[in-house]
Amino acid sequence: MNITNNNFYSKQFLKSLFFMQNKWHQHGVFFHTLRVVYYVLRAGEFKLFASALLHDIGKPSTAYIKDDEDIEFDEYSFTDHEERSYQIIKNWVFISQYTKDIVRYHYLIRDIKKSKTEDLSRYAKKKEIWDSLDLEIKDDLSRFLIYDDLGKGRKRR
Repeated sequence: MNITNNNFYSKQFLKSLFFMQNKWHQHGVFFHTLRVVYYVLRAGEFKLFASALLHDIGKPSTAYIKDDEDIEFDEYSFTDHEERSYQIIKNWVFISQYTKDIVRYHYLIRDIKKSKTEDLSRYAKKKEIWDSLDLEIKDDLSRFLIYDDLGKGRKRR
């Protein structure tokens, strides 16, 4: 896995944290996270609160320019940002394993759908992870994806 490692003072880190991410997000990571927390709490999904707060904690450090479209629209890609977020919190003893799993796999459903048409080896790996999860966490990940999408706001194009 090749994950970018932007430091806190890099242009990519700060720009993606506060101003913009890409065409799917109206807000930077910080405001997107606050919106996800809002929708989780509004729905009374209190067990997802910590996951909502931490799900993109590693995202700004993975921001990179992937292709000509990123250059044209002055935006970033964030491949495997959920794994970086998990790596940051995995040894935090005050965070439950459940929260760590939601953070680590919050993009899994979308990644499976996307990689099925673009990268079959990635699809096989992601599908194997999905198949290893219990039904409760699969249901929770499906619901979390809804809150994550609500947190994105409207599409810019």
